[in-house]
Amino acid sequence: MSDRKSLDEIRKQKERWEKEIVTKSFDKLPERSNVTTSAGIEIKRLYTPTDLGESDYLKDLGFPGEYPFTRGVYPTMYRGRFWTMRQYAGFGTAEQTNKRFKYLLEHGQTGLSVAFDFPTQVGYDCDHPLALGEVGKVGVSASTLRDMEVLFEGIPLEKVTTSMTINAPANVLLAMYAAVGKKQGCDPSKLGGTVQNDVLKEYVARGMYIFPPKPSMRMVTDIFEYCAQNMPQWNTISISGYHIREAGSTAVQEVAFTFANAIAYVEAAVDRGLDLDKFAGRLSFFFAAHNNLFEEVAKFRAARRLWARIMRERFGAKNPSSWMLRFHTQTSGVSLTAQQPYNNVVRVTLQALMAVLGGTQSLHTNSFDEAYALPSEQAVSVALRTQQIIAHESGVVDTVDPLAGSYYIEYLTKEIEERVEEYIQKIDEIGGAVAAIEKGFMQREIMESAYRFQKEVETKKRTVVGVNDFTGKEEVTMKLLQVNRSVERKLVEGLREIKRQRNKIGVDEALAKMRKAAEMEKTNLMPFIFEAVKEYATLGEICGILREVFGEYRPPSIF
Repeated sequence: MSDRKSLDEIRKQKERWEKEIVTKSFDKLPERSNVTTSAGIEIKRLYTPTDLGESDYLKDLGFPGEYPFTRGVYPTMYRGRFWTMRQYAGFGTAEQTNKRFKYLLEHGQTGLSVAFDFPTQVGYDCDHPLALGEVGKVGVSASTLRDMEVLFEGIPLEKVTTSMTINAPANVLLAMYAAVGKKQGCDPSKLGGTVQNDVLKEYVARGMYIFPPKPSMRMVTDIFEYCAQNMPQWNTISISGYHIREAGSTAVQEVAFTFANAIAYVEAAVDRGLDLDKFAGRLSFFFAAHNNLFEEVAKFRAARRLWARIMRERFGAKNPSSWMLRFHTQTSGVSLTAQQPYNNVVRVTLQALMAVLGGTQSLHTNSFDEAYALPSEQAVSVALRTQQIIAHESGVVDTVDPLAGSYYIEYLTKEIEERVEEYIQKIDEIGGAVAAIEKGFMQREIMESAYRFQKEVETKKRTVVGVNDFTGKEEVTMKLLQVNRSVERKLVEGLREIKRQRNKIGVDEALAKMRKAAEMEKTNLMPFIFEAVKEYATLGEICGILREVFGEYRPPSIF
């Protein structure tokens, strides 16, 4: 952006300023030392063009909607359309969650986002012994197609986009969703939405896996292949850095490990014989927005630029849509505190602002009461209004990439990109994401970062307002959402009734065909799972057969 002569002059004048002006100020006002971002990037007291060097605007930034997409994936960004406002929802029965969906849609939400309970996430029905006490607690229970039918009753699926946070049994839940669409009269080719389908990050950070990596990758790729042929508007994966970040990673590790996983998915799809430029445009990503505003904005910009280069240079993608990093953002759950919970409204507002300034395509804002329980209607309404106020009142949406050109932002963008590349190179040397996961590399890196962060909080090197400083003894009363214990009994009884009413012969035949297909490595399982789902085979029955064929994953010791 500046020629060498002008950079030399700025450098010279900065040295003069530091010696004559800054040093004298220390007598009256000493400054904080060793200031760093979450990723350990040292933050200087001042940034100038010298920190960018002889950067090339057209090469490094360009224009929104064009390679390298640093400034945004769409030419006019929010001047043309706001991001999709999603509020993650799901608890108890399908009827209860359906009511919450309708409440959110009535209050201006523009997309649905489904949370499933723990038993559903690991492929167990609500009546399984291991599901006891967890049914409907952190998400909605979905044991059969009937649950999905009730979940979306009165909600025309051709008019909404739906994101489903489901991974190991993603194939089954996607089949259920498409079957509901068909029953509503909607052709699956017109359904829009996303299934998370990112099982690698489960091994790294979250633990909601079922099968070993190899068959899991097969199932992920089955969705890629099936949707490319039958559901072209569906985003076949949401490659998640969010859970990696929430587990304790830094901003750099979040992007690096997410991209390492993404590279593994792309390689698996190409090895399957899929046309890169036909499936790459349906890849989407999912990132967290934590508390350091400038680091987070730079992280999103660096991620867009680096992914564009990976897809064009590493994989040779020709279609510009294959180079675009489209992502959903969620504000940070782990940053929410039980102490002084109304402070969380401020945290969420700032984090949502970071996501918008960083150019997100979709956003979920956490509710202030989530350190206690699932969000109440009051809390989720405040969270949604937060997005609407940013969109309609703040003015940050009036121009594209408003922080571009800031010496600090551009320096952080470049620094994060370079550090992410170093991590990806390390993972390549290990043998790729799957090998790195099997050897515990990513897991150890995250644990070490989480330990460092916690130590900083406990030693008060890092301030968390209301937790380790600015504390008070005021009592806070809030109306919390509680899932009644009767929900589990009701769901179990409903499942038994479905089993009594369904065509058992049809179920057995569909499951037998699916088992045979699972035993044949090169057979796509999706059509067989569809048939089983339509016969009201349960999630547990389908995953039970796949467990028998594929086995179950046991994590390695990483210490």
